[in-house]
Amino acid sequence: MPDSPVDLFSVWLLGLALGLTACTVTCLPFMATWTLGRGGKLRDNLVDTLLFLSGRLSAYSALGAIAGASGGWLLATLASGIGNFVIGVASLIAAVWLAVARDAGATGACALRRRGAGASPFLLGVSLTLIPCLPLATLLASCAAAGSGWQGGVHGAVFGLGALVSPMLVLIPACGGLGRMLREQVGWIVPWLRYGAAAVLLLLGARRLLLVDLSLALGLSLVALLWLLLLERRRTMRAARLVVLRQIA
Repeated sequence: MPDSPVDLFSVWLLGLALGLTACTVTCLPFMATWTLGRGGKLRDNLVDTLLFLSGRLSAYSALGAIAGASGGWLLATLASGIGNFVIGVASLIAAVWLAVARDAGATGACALRRRGAGASPFLLGVSLTLIPCLPLATLLASCAAAGSGWQGGVHGAVFGLGALVSPMLVLIPACGGLGRMLREQVGWIVPWLRYGAAAVLLLLGARRLLLVDLSLALGLSLVALLWLLLLERRRTMRAARLVVLRQIA
C-alpha cells in the first residue's frame, strides 16, 4: 500500500463509516448498560467513555500492526469466532464488577474494586473491535498487503480515530446521566438498577459465547455467577463486621 496522505484519509473515512453505523449498534448495548447501571457523575461517565474509546483505539492499532506483520493470519483467526469469545468474557467480567461495585467514587471503596471499575470499559472497548465486519476486514487486508508492522499500526490507529467519531460520544454519557438521575430521585431503585444492568451484561456475554459453543457459554456464565455471589458474600460480611465494630466503639 502506498504511504500517502490520500491513503490515510481513505482509511480514516473507512473507520468513520464504521463508527457512524454498525459500531454504534453493536457497542451501545454494552456500554449504555454499564454507564446506566453505574449511574456516576458527569466526570465518571466521561472517564468511562474515554476508557472505552481508548480501548478501541489501542486495539485497532494493535490489530493493524499484527496484520501488517503476520499477513492473512489475523483475518483467518478472527473469522474463526475468537472475537465473540473475547467479547463474551469481557462482558461477563464487566457484569460481575458492576454488580459488586459501590457507587462511582464512593468513599472507602477498595483499590481492587476501583481498578476493576476502570478496567471494564477499557476491556469492553478492546473486545468489541474483534467483531468481523467488512470495514475491519478491508483494513486488515490492506495492512496485510503492506507487509509492515509499523505501517499496519499507523493505519490501524488512523482507522480507529475515524471509528471514534460516533454517536456513542453523546449517548454513553447520556445513559450515565439517566442512571444518576434515577439514583437521586428514586432511591429505592439503586440496587435494582445495578443488578439489572449486570444481568443484562451477563446475558449479552452469554449470547456472544453461545455463538462459539453452548457448553462454553453455560460454563463461563456459571463461573461468573459463582464469582459474583462470592464477592457479594464477602462484601456483606465485611459490612456486617464494620457495623459491629461501630456499635462496640
